[in-house]
Amino acid sequence: MALVSGTVRVSVPATSANLGPGFDALGLALTMRDRLSASVLPAGLVIEVTGVGADSVPRDSSHLVVRCINRALAELGEEPVGLPDSAVGLKLTCDNVIPHARGLGSSSAAIVAGLALGRGLVVGGDMLMTDDELFSLAAEIEGHPDNVAPAAYGGFVIAGHEGETFYAAESPVDPSISVVVFVPSTPVETKVARGLLPATVPHAEAAANAGRAALLVAALAGQPSLLLWATRDWLHQDYREPAMPESLALVRALRADGLAAIVSGAGPTVLAFAASKADRQALVSRTPEGWVSYPLDVDHNGVVVS
Repeated sequence: MALVSGTVRVSVPATSANLGPGFDALGLALTMRDRLSASVLPAGLVIEVTGVGADSVPRDSSHLVVRCINRALAELGEEPVGLPDSAVGLKLTCDNVIPHARGLGSSSAAIVAGLALGRGLVVGGDMLMTDDELFSLAAEIEGHPDNVAPAAYGGFVIAGHEGETFYAAESPVDPSISVVVFVPSTPVETKVARGLLPATVPHAEAAANAGRAALLVAALAGQPSLLLWATRDWLHQDYREPAMPESLALVRALRADGLAAIVSGAGPTVLAFAASKADRQALVSRTPEGWVSYPLDVDHNGVVVS
């Protein structure tokens, strides 16, 4: 095998996981994309970052995208690039749009993008690593598949694992459905949010949650009038309130007005579903002071490579 001589470019969507009751199982790709490119150099490592994280992400081989590029190369039998002792260098450019540590899948986007770039840098790499294999590798790296699945495949995806095998099943979304995401200025790390979850929950609440998750699949597929009921959660949102009280306050205020609002991923971003353009415009008007809102559509493309 050999590495390509040109530049490989990818774009990857933001994602929202959980979607209320679908804890660690449901994920939705959104029309907000990071764009990255990679090419080999004779030696060394050059990382250029614009947009989100330009002042904070590392510029060395610890960069998550660089690590995932090299993980893909290793899977394909190639030597690593861009490391101090590598025979080949790497140039990576990142134009980041997805907010970091806000519950919109920025780390999953980086993982999927890095693996896609690594695969693309190998001549014939797309024949040696299938999309399903890329997804499984991304889920292994991330530790759970609910964000990497829509980042890889696009659309609305139900994902999980059976033993050590990851799976992802795409499900339709009614074309009338869009979203507004409300992003606060203060981040919350996923590790912190997960640390607030209890080891067990009451059986009745687990049963209720399972029913609403099933209803959510039907509501997204073609019954948007059920979205408010379908997004009711018992498993994770309330437990995370100490880390994001303003987010839970916004969720409750929107739901009290009949709007299907949830915490996006591990938070603190709040996502609300809209079934019409008028609904979406009305939601934007509810943006709290100091927050930023983004009206977005469902992105039916996952990672795109050119």
